[in-house]
Amino acid sequence: MIEVGNVHTLSPPNGSASRSRVQITQLSKTFPGTRALNGVNLDIRAGEIHALIGGNGSGKSTLIKVLCGIYQGDPGGTLRIGNSETKADETTPAIARQNGVRVVHQDLGVFLDMSVAENLALGSHYERTWFQGIDWQSLKKRSETLLRRFEINAAPETELRSLGPAVRTQIAIARALQSQADSSSGLLILDEPTASLPAQEVEMLLAQLKRYAAKGQAILYVSHRLDEILAIADRVSALRDGELVGTYDASEISEGFLIELIIGKEVDKTAKATASSPSDLAFRARNLTVEPLRDVTFDVHKGEIVGIAGLLGAGRTELLRAIFGDLEVKNGEMQLARVDYRPGSPAAAIRAGVAYIPESRVQDAVFMDQTIATNIAMPAMGSYFKKGRIAQGRINRDATDDIAQFLVKANSADALLAHLSGGNQQKVVMARWLRLRPKLLLLDEPTQGVDVGARAEIYKLVRAATNEGAAALLVASDFEELTAVCDRILVIREGRIVTELRGAAMTPHRVAQLTLGVGR
Repeated sequence: MIEVGNVHTLSPPNGSASRSRVQITQLSKTFPGTRALNGVNLDIRAGEIHALIGGNGSGKSTLIKVLCGIYQGDPGGTLRIGNSETKADETTPAIARQNGVRVVHQDLGVFLDMSVAENLALGSHYERTWFQGIDWQSLKKRSETLLRRFEINAAPETELRSLGPAVRTQIAIARALQSQADSSSGLLILDEPTASLPAQEVEMLLAQLKRYAAKGQAILYVSHRLDEILAIADRVSALRDGELVGTYDASEISEGFLIELIIGKEVDKTAKATASSPSDLAFRARNLTVEPLRDVTFDVHKGEIVGIAGLLGAGRTELLRAIFGDLEVKNGEMQLARVDYRPGSPAAAIRAGVAYIPESRVQDAVFMDQTIATNIAMPAMGSYFKKGRIAQGRINRDATDDIAQFLVKANSADALLAHLSGGNQQKVVMARWLRLRPKLLLLDEPTQGVDVGARAEIYKLVRAATNEGAAALLVASDFEELTAVCDRILVIREGRIVTELRGAAMTPHRVAQLTLGVGR
């Protein structure tokens, strides 16, 4: 019987108990004031996809960084990879790499304007001619060999920008593993590999990972997408508050059980509250044209969360950026609260009462080396100037109140943002804008890469804002999420709004059909 809260391992699949590739023993990691990991014991077998789950702040990222040698564990723990054992407090990136640990992050680190061959070479070396120039012919041959080995449907000379997201991820994996002679050694760590992939490309990548595992590759797979985990993993280990809750055979557990493992209780998957009745107009667009969008017309009312569904490239993000004044509108009209609205810049949009939470938190929304207080205060920093000086004390006091109001889990407002989990970083971004009481909230994939508990809290904050009179436009690739949270959904295909869904017609299957152009 499976019991949440007790460390318990079920019988290994396929009788593979003797095939352990990685053994982590009594791993702890302490930061000033925080114990991120506490006595974790974990084994990962050759030829298995081992999923690692946990809420934001559970210790997943810390565990990965210790395995990679970026962090050192506390004294007393050990890491054994293959036949090599290392004390956890003595590991380094060089030792981890020597032991065959390779990691591919959600941010792939690939270069879209370079060829497949050049991207692969960046993970190894460029072949040289006698005159120390690049030997392009040899580079092409080596790349062709790698592409065949990893079963990637691409040519060495192809520019990465022209390839789909799943193929780019495969290139990043091949780049990481190319120095391995075969799959009988080392560990491949995949950190949220499908977070930014559309559904049809997720299936393609998961099938490829299963083929890698079948050849003997040990894979540690970190994801917040629980349906994926149940589809691909052989075993699942859960962390909560830095401790191992348990390790389970994926075939014997359910998505609901995974949620309990992550947060310790059941959660309302829909996170949908009763919306206030749409009455006053919050935003209006008429014949809006901004590449790739053409003649887009719609209204959003106060109290509404309106979803925007569409494939990558359909114009979802461009629509939000245009409303925020970050892209030039070529034609059309906009109104905000029935007043003509045409911001020439994001600053003008902010002054008008529009807030924008972009898709890429790390690249476009946060300052990782600054404190929580500074990150929250950033759009309103001018209000904290007094007699030529910044009122830091007032910034910290306001941020302390915001941390409590907007459900951020942090020791203090002075903590660096980089020390927070991804979900809490996202709640800091939410706090930054919601404290300004915007008229219109633009949300681009606001829960990408966060756990189910943080996701519910983020949408609770959004619904609270709309219940107080704001309106929200929400872009999300997860159609179940859209249908659960939104009051209406607008479907964009090839730059145009093709339909609007409400009520019982608003199902994930129907949204998927319409975004793909199937049915009417």
